[in-house]
Amino acid sequence: MNALSKALTSVVEVGREILARRMAAPDPELGGAAALTELCRELIQHRGEASGLALAAEVARRYELLDSDQRPQFFDSLLSEFGVDNQQILATAEAYRESPDYEHLAALNRAVEAPRLKLFRRINMADGGTATLVAMRGHLREAMDGMPELRAVDSDLKHLFVSWFNKGFLEMRRISWDTPASVLEKIIAYEAVHAINGWDDLRRRLDSDRACFAFFHPAMPTDPLVFVEVAFTEEVPGAIAPLLASTDSNPVGAADTVVFYSISNCHAGLAGVSFGNFLIKQVVEEVLAERPGVNTFVTLSPIPGFSQWLAKANLSELVDESLQEAVREPVGKVVSAEVRDALLKLCAHYLLCEKSGRLARDPVARFHLGNGARLHRLHWAADLSEKGKRQSAGMMVNYLYDLDRIEINHEEYFDQGIIAASKSISRLL
Repeated sequence: MNALSKALTSVVEVGREILARRMAAPDPELGGAAALTELCRELIQHRGEASGLALAAEVARRYELLDSDQRPQFFDSLLSEFGVDNQQILATAEAYRESPDYEHLAALNRAVEAPRLKLFRRINMADGGTATLVAMRGHLREAMDGMPELRAVDSDLKHLFVSWFNKGFLEMRRISWDTPASVLEKIIAYEAVHAINGWDDLRRRLDSDRACFAFFHPAMPTDPLVFVEVAFTEEVPGAIAPLLASTDSNPVGAADTVVFYSISNCHAGLAGVSFGNFLIKQVVEEVLAERPGVNTFVTLSPIPGFSQWLAKANLSELVDESLQEAVREPVGKVVSAEVRDALLKLCAHYLLCEKSGRLARDPVARFHLGNGARLHRLHWAADLSEKGKRQSAGMMVNYLYDLDRIEINHEEYFDQGIIAASKSISRLL
């Protein structure tokens, strides 16, 4: 070991000893969230690099020990004790107004950045710190239901995550039966669209007529961020059960269609950090290189917001009065043709006409339309699981990714609010 290595090792050991002594004698009046808040104060003021890393690791460890009842108290301290100083912002803004030079602009930039951003960056330096912060934001978003003022803290974490989890840092991997079991277990646990019922079901979804691709981040190398499951078929599917069914043999030599049938975001703490669209585009490139005969890319997607909208919508101008009560009822396997036709019409209206601002109201529609897909086909009795019947009266929809139209559809959707749709969908109106 050379002199420099010995010196660095010595610095690290000294840092650990200092932190160990501090941890050995905590304030007896501080416990749980209060003790963690005190450690955060120390971390944000700390200057030593080695002991600072040890302190950041201890902050991450202490956070993971908090129970759900203690977290709101800690989140409240992030808001109140590590927020911006409004008076300082006003003073620096006034100074910049009087003298708009670089020095006053830099001072203003420092004033409007909450100290908790510095805290989060320092926690991120610890081993496992990124995963801790992702989990923290997931817990924070749960707490926001009763503490909406925490939006400021949530916004700061999201701001950092948008930078830390940008496409340049992400690695796409193909998930196969040879993937480490620890990752496969997470795929089973994280599947959010169509539950994976154990190892046999997972193996079926990784068979030769299937594929699974996931994005990973260097700071979380064994924990997928988002993954997509695809099937290779000879036609555009109209129901989910055949895609999920286990078969002994399903030859794919003639397959010309790629079906994206499940896209799962794995971490609530990364909500609003969009990388699913990048994943789909990379999967398209990968499949085209591997299977040049493929010419159709579609989804088979749920319509998760339909039943919720239907329960509250004013249907008087959309369907006959005699059918209004029937279409709001939970749908079983058998309904009258009139109710079926009315529900298909209502679902087409929901997907095409119901908006959140200028964009589609349904979250899955908003995602695929924003990626440049078009509404392609609507299918009756496509998902007869309890979840499918509860969310969308058993219906599913195909979104078509026409590679020659993706950019045009994307621009028209965001610039003008135009939803690309096939004639078969439009005719339902």
